Amino acid sequence: MQNESTPLSYLPVGIFGGVMGLTGLSVAWKAAHHHFGAPIWISQAIGLAAVAAFVALVIAYGVKAWSGWDTVRAEFSHPIASNLFGTPMISLLLLPFVLVDYSLALARLSWVLGAIGMTALAWVIVMRWMTLRLVASHVSPPWIVPVVGMLDVPLAVPVLQWDGLHGVMVFGLAVGLFFALPLFTLIFQRLVLEEPLPAPLQPSLLVLVAPFAVGFTAYVTTTGGIDLLAQVLYMLTLFLLAVLLGRLRHLPHCSPFRVSWWAASFPLAASAGAAIRYAAWAADPVTDAIAMVVLAIASLTIVIFLFQTLASVFKGQLKSLA
Repeated sequence: MQNESTPLSYLPVGIFGGVMGLTGLSVAWKAAHHHFGAPIWISQAIGLAAVAAFVALVIAYGVKAWSGWDTVRAEFSHPIASNLFGTPMISLLLLPFVLVDYSLALARLSWVLGAIGMTALAWVIVMRWMTLRLVASHVSPPWIVPVVGMLDVPLAVPVLQWDGLHGVMVFGLAVGLFFALPLFTLIFQRLVLEEPLPAPLQPSLLVLVAPFAVGFTAYVTTTGGIDLLAQVLYMLTLFLLAVLLGRLRHLPHCSPFRVSWWAASFPLAASAGAAIRYAAWAADPVTDAIAMVVLAIASLTIVIFLFQTLASVFKGQLKSLA
């Protein structure tokens, strides 16, 4: 194993957030197919793009680890970047939605690896928080990823056709929802009382929507229906989405594109999926309109991110994206 600087040395683990966004968007468009009659090929094409992106990133990050393990170790030791190691785990938890159409065994394997990896990472991160002395400037939206990311554990369970996993679903839901409240409070306090986040990290503010958007879907998937708590989670999703989109609308004019912007993709896709699921339950023109608007925003945003990323990669500007 060597420690040489290569173009892939600048590849951040958080780029797996793009896989999360693509997979979440595929799921949202599949829901749109069932509720609005949207063409199913849109969901399938996005899903295949997510699988291709995941395979490519696993290879690329593997090369990075082989050529410079110290770089990976430093990334995992960083108080902010280390939280983004949850993005490949969450990707594994979401990919079964796509893989199940091609191989049930592969979908199950992906979910098992993701569930084990996500649980282990959540344990490590919580232990680190309780052991190390951290400072207020370290508190940021990516802190939500490794522990509240446990909410992603229940999502794909219904498509796995496995009995006896209800307890695992409840476990993921419990850990994710329990830690969502104190972490959201800590991050909100940091945003109010400390210096603003740097411009390249501003899109990560949308991660604050994830506990409520993903929490809604995880709760409904686990319990089997939409009740008052589910409605509360969905309404909070809409409120936070409106607040944060309003804050971020001028970002493209004041900061160049960065890989960190992909952090916004999955919360948007998850919000779209939640909105369509709620619209199917409420059966109301207003909820349908909201769902279509959120889906359009998520789709447009992710398409822009994808083209920006591919353009920079083909130009050999990976370092500038980091």
